[in-house]
Amino acid sequence: MSNLAETAPNTLKVIDCSLRLCVIPLSVATIWLTVTNQQDNSIYGKIDYSNLTGLKYMVYISGISAGYALVAVVASWVRCVVNKAWLFFVSDQVIAYLMVTSGAAVLEILYLAYKGDRGVTWSEACASFGKFCSRLNLALAIHALALSCFLLLALISAYRVFSMFHPPLPSKDLEEEARVS
Repeated sequence: MSNLAETAPNTLKVIDCSLRLCVIPLSVATIWLTVTNQQDNSIYGKIDYSNLTGLKYMVYISGISAGYALVAVVASWVRCVVNKAWLFFVSDQVIAYLMVTSGAAVLEILYLAYKGDRGVTWSEACASFGKFCSRLNLALAIHALALSCFLLLALISAYRVFSMFHPPLPSKDLEEEARVS
């Protein structure tokens, strides 16, 4: 039993570091696909990521998440006086939420690009910019993989923080009720 108690934190640390290391190439791939994505159309002109604020936002958040993941991997193996569990817990939550918002922004852009908005006479852009939309779909899928890594990291860091505390002791009133029943 003591072997299991000793190996569980090490296994959790390896999983944590592996997920953080997976985030880095996924985020870099998202950035590369988005930044290099452009298409020229003889009728409508040229479109690239800098034309859409939501895409720029996803690039910034992907850069932040890759940088944070790298710093967190290094910090997790460095011993400090400060307890890092709370820092990782809060940071993982913030990065996960930022990645959700940037993914939602790009998902909205893709929805409008594929469906258009008849109410404001905006036609489907993907009919004219198919390559751009395809690469954007791929970038969003890779971003979703990085997000899923951060959601797992958020769960792991929450487990680490809250496992430091013991469950609350039952109150004396509850003990008395249990004896009477």
